[in-house]
Amino acid sequence: MSFQRFHDTWFEQLRHLVHQLSQAPRPPTTEEDYHHLHQLVNKVMSHCAEYYRVKSLAIKQDVLSFSTAQWTTTLERSLHWIGGWRPTTVFHLVYTESSILFESRVVDILRGFRTGDLGDLSPGQFRRVSELQCETVHEENAITDELSEWQDSASDLVGLCGDFDEKMERLARILNKADSLRLKTIETVVELLTPQQAAEFLVAAAELHFGIHAWGVEQDRQRGNA
Repeated sequence: MSFQRFHDTWFEQLRHLVHQLSQAPRPPTTEEDYHHLHQLVNKVMSHCAEYYRVKSLAIKQDVLSFSTAQWTTTLERSLHWIGGWRPTTVFHLVYTESSILFESRVVDILRGFRTGDLGDLSPGQFRRVSELQCETVHEENAITDELSEWQDSASDLVGLCGDFDEKMERLARILNKADSLRLKTIETVVELLTPQQAAEFLVAAAELHFGIHAWGVEQDRQRGNA
């Protein structure tokens, strides 16, 4: 199976999983609801891990195809950072969703009622999210610098100097580092959230993904008909 076929199948399976997650009772009112929600969150996370496992294997076979990522739309590729979404996007999404939910329930929260959702993050959770954001920015910058160094050596390829295979292997390592950071970031954030908060975060992240993809498909269709 080509990676594009795998991606398309994986994407549709993600839609199904996210639909299940969005239909689960929130907040969970029984122990059964709690375990069901936790199980669904774990299924989505396992699905994400499987994507990067397969992608890592595919990168070994044809690293340059992941620079163009033809299975994504032109719009999606314009937003990419080293072959995929920028890890720090996770934190912007958490802050945005938390702010929206907090504002919609601010009266109840100020009265002392706990909503348990993303708008009800504890001071400790906010502190940890902020720490993770700083750590992720540092790691992003380090990987960006590594890619810049690789690109600066492009003259060696033009001049047929050095080992082409070694340079492709180095590029593959950079792409895998970027993907590892993407997966680590989302896993770490989900771990510090409650199952309800994690479900809300994953649904919001997936809807953002689906929305950008759909808009990108429409834009590509219009450009193709122009």
